[in-house]
Amino acid sequence: MFRRIWTALCAALLLVSCFPAVAEAVEVSATACVLMDADTGAVLYQKNEGQRMLIASTTKLMTALVALEQGHLSETVTVTAAHMAEGSSMYLRAGECLTVEELLYGLLLCSGNDAALAVTECAGGVEPFVALMNEKAAALGMENTHFANPNGLDDEGHYSTAYDMALLACAAVNEPTLRRIAATRTAVIGGRTLTNHNKLLGRVDGCIGLKTGYTKAAGRTLVSCAQREGCRLVAVTLRDGDDWNDHETLYRYGFALAAVRRELYARLLRALDNTGGATP
Repeated sequence: MFRRIWTALCAALLLVSCFPAVAEAVEVSATACVLMDADTGAVLYQKNEGQRMLIASTTKLMTALVALEQGHLSETVTVTAAHMAEGSSMYLRAGECLTVEELLYGLLLCSGNDAALAVTECAGGVEPFVALMNEKAAALGMENTHFANPNGLDDEGHYSTAYDMALLACAAVNEPTLRRIAATRTAVIGGRTLTNHNKLLGRVDGCIGLKTGYTKAAGRTLVSCAQREGCRLVAVTLRDGDDWNDHETLYRYGFALAAVRRELYARLLRALDNTGGATP
């Protein structure tokens, strides 16, 4: 038995050494980034992953998670003037009534800062909602993250890291409603046609969306997920002027690694089978 195991391990090591390079060294323009296996939490690539940075509207992934935990999709919210906000918008009008689900479409597709404020009503308003966001961050192990608002507008008390945002992305892709909405290309809500800002939905095979972000101070931020052959990867880039291309690069690298792992596992099993007649 020991000889069988030793033979199989030697075969595996030999196979690893014989495999051609999976990919050239990954180069991305992001200040910080992480590529993570969404199911195991294994980090496949990282760069300045622990650096605290502004995250802009990728914040809204946490907003959506908390809203889904606190409210019912059919719960109705009445929009007020207090929900109006600068920046990206789904163009809510004071006095109109939308469900939590409709607000989530405005939050995740067109990155509505007004939708982010309105959806906090499911937990009693902005202040208690943001407290829940920070509680959820702690529960997910996001040790270098703090939220000051639900929409991601710049604030010195509002920050995260590429690693922490990857943890958030892993939680987000395991929430079926969030995943469904984030993968939607267009939706008509209250007479408005909302278009998803995430160009990766049309560029990366198996992409299931997630969230874009931008402010002048934060630069371009992007959190995405793609799934192929049973492997789910999440990618995070912060302050990245070439984020679409960088996510494509990260996925090429990550799925190539996944293919090598599958092949190695298959060959290892065959090696074990072929030692069936060996004796200790």
